[in-house]
Amino acid sequence: MEAELIHDFKDVTPDGGIIQMVIWKVPTPVPPTTHGFKYRLVYALNGERVVGFDNERGKGDHCHLDGVELPYEFSSVAQLIEDFIAEVEKRRK
Repeated sequence: MEAELIHDFKDVTPDGGIIQMVIWKVPTPVPPTTHGFKYRLVYALNGERVVGFDNERGKGDHCHLDGVELPYEFSSVAQLIEDFIAEVEKRRK
C-alpha cells in the first residue's frame, strides 16, 4: 500500500490567516507513533504559526500552541480535526 491522501483543506480567513489541514494514511506508522497516519494541521496569522498539530519522525504526535510545543494524544482523525478546530476557534475570538 502506498500513502493515501485522505484529507486536504486550505482556507484563507477574512483576517488574512491561513488554515491548512493535510492528512495521509500511511502503510507503516511514523516512528514513534503506532497509528497509520501522517498529518500536518496549521493555523498561521501574519506569517506566524499560532496553532499546529503534527507528527514528525522522531517526535511523534504533538501540537504547537502560541509558540509552545506540547505532547498530543492521537485517538482518531475525526478527533484530531475537532481538537485542532477548537484550538483555532479559541484564538480567533
